[in-house]
Amino acid sequence: MQTRVEHKRDVKRFVLYVDDAEAGYTTYREAGTNRAFTHTEIYPRFEGLGLSKVLVRAALDATRDEKLGVLPMCRSVHRFVSKRPEYLALVPADRRADLNLPLVV
Repeated sequence: MQTRVEHKRDVKRFVLYVDDAEAGYTTYREAGTNRAFTHTEIYPRFEGLGLSKVLVRAALDATRDEKLGVLPMCRSVHRFVSKRPEYLALVPADRRADLNLPLVV
């Protein structure tokens, strides 16, 4: 199984492909110097394969590379960030309490 994630800037989403078939996406909106992730979806045919982690990791890595912060508004991104200190660090410290995230990395 080959996966890749493409950043579709024109529609503000990262799209996950599995063997060239679209398998899911995560959407965002720009929020100043942050990227607020608002929804993540893996299509039913691809559920249960751990692909949400692949998608979210790629989207957050790209966001970090662009020197933007992360606001994890959707459940999938929030759960991913809350379990990984290296990604929690992408969330601005002054927003963590509002997002019910640990204050310290």
